[in-house]
Amino acid sequence: MSQQPAETVLTGVRNFRDVGGLPTADGRRVRQGVLFRSGHLAHATQQDADFLTGLGLHTVFDFRNSADQALEGPDIALPGVRNVNIPLSDPADGADFWQMVRDGELDQLRAALGDGQAADRMVHSYRTIVTGRTAEHGRLLHALAEDSVPALMHCAAGKDRAGLSIAVTLLALGVRREAIEADYLESNSPHRRYKVHRSSKSQAGMSPEVMELLAPLFDARAAYLDAAFTAIHETWGDVDSYLSKGLRLTEGTRDRLRARLLED
Repeated sequence: MSQQPAETVLTGVRNFRDVGGLPTADGRRVRQGVLFRSGHLAHATQQDADFLTGLGLHTVFDFRNSADQALEGPDIALPGVRNVNIPLSDPADGADFWQMVRDGELDQLRAALGDGQAADRMVHSYRTIVTGRTAEHGRLLHALAEDSVPALMHCAAGKDRAGLSIAVTLLALGVRREAIEADYLESNSPHRRYKVHRSSKSQAGMSPEVMELLAPLFDARAAYLDAAFTAIHETWGDVDSYLSKGLRLTEGTRDRLRARLLED
């Protein structure tokens, strides 16, 4: 397996990284080379594809919805790799909003995103995904426990839907919360960040004020992840109840998950 830093290899895929090495509360670590995360693979180059193929992936989990896929394109096909689409947001949810993000003029952006509205939207989204998509996250974790590793999880930017899905997986493995947060915040690194695109239809372009208004949508912020964790505790009481009652994970399934994804 290649040990080159992924960011020097992948030119058409943003925010790729191996989640291996993160510590659990009982002193173990996530295995290297079994759990990866990234942005979408639609624009991967042939060199990117060769690198990803060399990882020996079993499954690529794509959390984008049909609207995302129509906008960005389907993932490239990797030989011998299973592609599983588990949408974590409704295709119609927010389509007009995201068109406004791309095309809107400054007054529209101020009205929709100013005064903390953008950050509030992100907090609401994180809470909604973690409380409302338990069937999807349960399906994901059962798949990882049975046969789906090594696995790559991605959404569009690899920050929100993939970030939450990785966080939920790490919770099930017993990874320390501060380590989960540190990995999540890596999406803010300059070479990982989602490249914001604004269309030429907007006279406001990508001015400093526009970028400041958009920043909460494209940042990874600890407050967003904390909102998801808080929602888990408010809804289920604790992580174990969330995993057993919300995601329908038995202790046997969690044992298989730990056996596949944690170092001995």
